[in-house]
Amino acid sequence: MAGTGTVYLVGAGPGDPGLLTLRGAELLRRADVVVYDHLAFPGLLEMVRPGARVVYVGKEGADHTLTQDAINELLVGEALAGNGVVRLKGGDPYIFGRGGEEALRLAEAGVAFEVVPGVSSTCAAAAYAGIPLTHRDISSQAVLITGHERPDRDGSAHSWKALAAIGTLVAVMGRERLGEICGSLVGAGKDPATPAALVEWGTTVRQRTAAGTLADLPRLADAMDIRPPALFVCGGVVSLRDRLAWFERRPLWGRRIAVTRTRSQAGKLSAALRELGAWVEERPVIEIRSVDPNPALDRALGSLGGYRWAVFTSPNGAEIFLDALFGRGLDARALGGLRLAAIGPGTAAAMRPYGLVPDLLPEKFVAEGLLEAFRGAEPGPLLLARASKARDVLPEGLSAMGFRVDQVPLYDTLNPAPDPAWDPAGADLVTVTSASCAEGLARAVPEDARAWVKCASIGPVTTKAARNLGLTVAVESPVSTIPALVGAISCHFGAAARS
Repeated sequence: MAGTGTVYLVGAGPGDPGLLTLRGAELLRRADVVVYDHLAFPGLLEMVRPGARVVYVGKEGADHTLTQDAINELLVGEALAGNGVVRLKGGDPYIFGRGGEEALRLAEAGVAFEVVPGVSSTCAAAAYAGIPLTHRDISSQAVLITGHERPDRDGSAHSWKALAAIGTLVAVMGRERLGEICGSLVGAGKDPATPAALVEWGTTVRQRTAAGTLADLPRLADAMDIRPPALFVCGGVVSLRDRLAWFERRPLWGRRIAVTRTRSQAGKLSAALRELGAWVEERPVIEIRSVDPNPALDRALGSLGGYRWAVFTSPNGAEIFLDALFGRGLDARALGGLRLAAIGPGTAAAMRPYGLVPDLLPEKFVAEGLLEAFRGAEPGPLLLARASKARDVLPEGLSAMGFRVDQVPLYDTLNPAPDPAWDPAGADLVTVTSASCAEGLARAVPEDARAWVKCASIGPVTTKAARNLGLTVAVESPVSTIPALVGAISCHFGAAARS
């Protein structure tokens, strides 16, 4: 890592991983050691390079993994040992994050350090709750305070009379002393009817907001069981929330959806669901393992000139075949004499990075649709790149049309042992994007409980497989694509909300 022995105090942002800065992401990927907090979003750790050490030093209320002094010494020791260290802190390091204390200790020890500011929860959580901290017609002042003062201090350091006169008051870590904060403001002359809100886990899918007045906010927060971490906001700007609360109004807000694709393929579906507000759990129930050694693939790559068509029936198959082709020192020119077919847009997208565009793409993205698209094509030698275990519809149908079909099994789809801690019936929906996913999901559920698992299926073939296994299909995509599946899920919950 550049600057060996340097400690980087990196603001992780308020919780939404998309709010991490570019500089923060760059340093996470290069770090030798990452020391992270309770409020640093765990998903950010996926950026850490293999081999780097990750150390948790979180604090939750009175429960401290390490004292602050111990954290300071840990940072100094790692840097003096020659490591590049990222100290990943929730929000911004210098806004109620004790980053200043850590930087002072590093400076005292002669350790080089850099501060990478982060998006602070003080503004981000409010914005995600629909509350602008300033508005020229309502408030031209905003003051930040902590609701968790030093326990060894006699009395409060806050001047409640001065704070009561401020247009917008923001308190971090204000949940435990909410009643005291509201009471102190009212006692100092603040109108009890002043709008106020408490935002729990702001910017994350766990966000909840209690909004009312200074007088009734403690009662509302108790009724909703709002818990730390929570941000307190008081002032006329809170009244804008009714019109500006965009984050909690997204179509899949609060819905728990499990994605069962492999980790390498889950990203696109997970991201699309999160964009609509869903709480996504990635629970892979299948693994893809390339066939190795693969004499059938070796023979096919050695005789590409003997084929008229190459047909790809999945993104996995396309990637494995083309990686093997390029791994032999060949490139797309080796396929120049062939026409290419893909079963659907996902497979076509997997071919694109190799400079390939299919000549044939069916209207229906299943084996039957691909067969229909081949009707009228001149028969000839055809290479069918596919999974080891797959339906016989396509090779039998092509053979019946007069094609000489050479099947090349490229990968096996395995079902790993299910996670005993996961209860699929606890999700609002579980996505299944193939018959193999349905089989893997069924393995994770006792047979007599499968009907309680509500599935979102990518198409009729997957739906049939899921129902044959006793699973309940609550949503079926009209077209076998990820965007269509996401749209069907959104429509499903929209219809449920309207009813």
